[in-house]
Amino acid sequence: MDFLELAAKRYSVRKFKEEKVRREDLDKILKAGMLAPTAHNDQPQRILVINSDEALEKLKKCTACHFNAPTALLICSDKDACWTRKYDGKKSYDIDAAIVTTHMMLEAASIGVGTTWVMHFRPQVVREEFALPDNYEASAMLMMGYPAPDAEPYPGHFEFKDEKELVFYNEF
Repeated sequence: MDFLELAAKRYSVRKFKEEKVRREDLDKILKAGMLAPTAHNDQPQRILVINSDEALEKLKKCTACHFNAPTALLICSDKDACWTRKYDGKKSYDIDAAIVTTHMMLEAASIGVGTTWVMHFRPQVVREEFALPDNYEASAMLMMGYPAPDAEPYPGHFEFKDEKELVFYNEF
């Protein structure tokens, strides 16, 4: 399957089998995150695997959007380890985290692991429940597992805006 086929096929899975993501699949997904490009190749991502029963209960305190996933990733960034644009002081960590999360999400889809990217979480609760260091910023959660047989895309998933609304050449 080529990249565009993979991108078109992938959808946010909100119903999972109870089985935790197998270690060999998890390792591939994590490797994709480690191979992801980051600004200046500083690699500020810090990824917490959440797959014990205790950690999954903590996760449920952080977000209603856990979908009872048997495995999750908490994608954080070390704000002290990222690149900073000199012109305006913008730090790259959120962009880096988004690239890393996307790589892992697409690798998961390529091996049959369903995911849902979640940003709807309570940052302070995440910080407390998972003891994030002060210099870590939680950017995203990736709920994951093997899709339940009756899992299906959200009703509007395959509706896309016209290219004319999204793509411009040389001027807006």
